[in-house]
Amino acid sequence: MIILTIIGMALVTVIPRFIPAYIVDKIQFPTWANRWLNAIPYAALGALIFPGISSVVPDRPSVGLIGGIIAIGLAFFGLNIILVVIAAISTVFILTL
Repeated sequence: MIILTIIGMALVTVIPRFIPAYIVDKIQFPTWANRWLNAIPYAALGALIFPGISSVVPDRPSVGLIGGIIAIGLAFFGLNIILVVIAAISTVFILTL
């Protein structure tokens, strides 16, 4: 009975992920839809990152915002992501001393 439950849970998890990935390659979307779909990862990333930036130091949200602005600026100039992260962390660290 446990094995059947595990198999059922695996199917319920895999099927909704597999079907869209399989179908998207077969469908031609209009240009506006492709532009909209390409923006989703950036919007999701921003939605995940911004709450963390604003709560780095709860009583001083400007510290996190300055670190985020530094990261955005360095990423805009095409620096390696590791350097961007290190610079943002260093900025927050220095501002919290």
